[in-house]
Amino acid sequence: MDYLIIALKIIVGLGILNVWLLRSGKATAYRGKDAKTLREEFAAYGLSYPVFCLIGVLKVSLALALLASLWIPSVAQPAAIGMGVLMLGAFVMHLKVKDPISKALPSLAVLAMCIAIALL
Repeated sequence: MDYLIIALKIIVGLGILNVWLLRSGKATAYRGKDAKTLREEFAAYGLSYPVFCLIGVLKVSLALALLASLWIPSVAQPAAIGMGVLMLGAFVMHLKVKDPISKALPSLAVLAMCIAIALL
């Protein structure tokens, strides 16, 4: 079980860092509406630039906390819960703009992994 939790922390942590730091300016099949970048996606959801920045800081911080939890286990549960709340919000935003479920699947998958990290 320990190896599963370690794997989930790495997958979520590196996955979020990839999205927010390496791929934020690139188009993907999972962007909301017809957005080409992460910033455009937030605009499509009707969210302001300051909200985009706040969510970005929170997600990167929580991703780093999940990775740090490999050495500091006490931060795992709060980081996973925080990230899970943000992923639930991401899912709701996809519903808000009536995206097909395929665009919302990554947020649901990360939410499920965060629940597992928090509970196991």
